Amino acid sequence: MPIALTDLLNERQIALQLNAGEQAGALREIVQLLAANGKIDAPGKFLEELAVREQARPSTVENEVVFPHLRTELVDEIVIGIGRSRRGVPFDGAIANLIFVIGVPQRLASEYLVVVGALARLLRDSGVRNTLLSARTSAKFIRALRPIA
Repeated sequence: MPIALTDLLNERQIALQLNAGEQAGALREIVQLLAANGKIDAPGKFLEELAVREQARPSTVENEVVFPHLRTELVDEIVIGIGRSRRGVPFDGAIANLIFVIGVPQRLASEYLVVVGALARLLRDSGVRNTLLSARTSAKFIRALRPIA
């Protein structure tokens, strides 16, 4: 059965205002949200593996959006944590305002490609990005992502 994006989005896994102004801190904040909601059992190990992956193959920022991701057995299902920074967070020489941290079990690699592809297509639309950047609540943020569900 295909995985629906709406099943992966959770208001408690969205930081509408990241405190960190640098990549490592922003990733830490988002991973902590996932851990606090029971999505990652070993957040320190997940963060360490994510940092190693980002060092080896940095995620590309496009339209101020970035998708740092990790294929790992540290998660049982695809998980998405989202952070927003109005001032932006540097990622490999570019600035990201919307950061989607995605954890993927190895067995769901193809489902991950469907989910991230749908997100990337939607986020190419400047209207959608502007709605996400101005959403005052996590519920409104998620509603802006529902058209692709």
